[in-house]
Amino acid sequence: MSLSSKRILITGGAGFLGSHLCERLLGEGHDILCVDNLFTGHKRNIATLLDNPRFEFMRHDVTFPLFVEVDEIYNLACPASPVQYQVNPVQTTKTSVHGAINMLGLAKRVRAKVFQASTSEVYGDPEVHPQPESYWGQVNPIGPRACYDEGKRCAETLFFDYHRQHALKIKVARIFNTYGPRMDPNDGRVVSNFIVQALQGRPITIYGDGRQTRSFCFVDDLIDGFVRLMASPDEVTGPINLGNPGEFSMLELAEKVVAQTGSSSKIVFEPLPRDDPRQRRPVIDLARDHLGWIPRVSLDDGLQRTIAYFRALLT
Repeated sequence: MSLSSKRILITGGAGFLGSHLCERLLGEGHDILCVDNLFTGHKRNIATLLDNPRFEFMRHDVTFPLFVEVDEIYNLACPASPVQYQVNPVQTTKTSVHGAINMLGLAKRVRAKVFQASTSEVYGDPEVHPQPESYWGQVNPIGPRACYDEGKRCAETLFFDYHRQHALKIKVARIFNTYGPRMDPNDGRVVSNFIVQALQGRPITIYGDGRQTRSFCFVDDLIDGFVRLMASPDEVTGPINLGNPGEFSMLELAEKVVAQTGSSSKIVFEPLPRDDPRQRRPVIDLARDHLGWIPRVSLDDGLQRTIAYFRALLT
């Protein structure tokens, strides 16, 4: 191990985002401890890394304390799609809150820098559009999405209290919709839903009238933002929005997927789920100014790579 390499803990490391982060940091010469309870993560996501001598996998639930020696911590552990996090909402809140407490406690003990994967869901159904980091959000604290939204908001509170009370080095990223290879085909997210339905020739399901909007960031761009944020000066704590400011309606996305897959699927409309945000787009001025970060992969290019992944997975 070179003098510049670090021992880095990644919780949720076998998940969609975590596995890409493991790959990126291994490629930079670091030792990686990947921790995941495999509730939503999959060993197939890290299968190509298991023989690497600098990679270690540990099956562990972050709601329980972890005693290891590391230089940096990326806390990504938590189900991230409504289908997944509403299966066991109490456990989802525990993962966000107890998981944050345990990772912050570990960081305090070993004096490690610690990164929190927060979410654009902290903005709820926003009254301010697009969303800057200064906006406090509009979240229903007792609705079916609250286990995730409020769990992540509480985790941010804990991170900044540890920073103020214990001078802990923290980094908080608010992640907007991200897509790419290794998404779970059954996770219920809009990109994976549309692609799987199109490839299987099933009707493409849009909830609501299709006019609600999202911004879609390709996974490689997001991971680059993670690494840049962790490497930034200590005074850059965040929260910092990481997402692609391009804004597309659900109907536009569905039409792009149908065109790129060559599918004969028809688009059908279903009622909008409760508390589903009408619009979501990040202001990324802080990321651009402090990290030199802007997303580079267009939605068309990213969809092409994601469709190729799902086509191989499903055949």
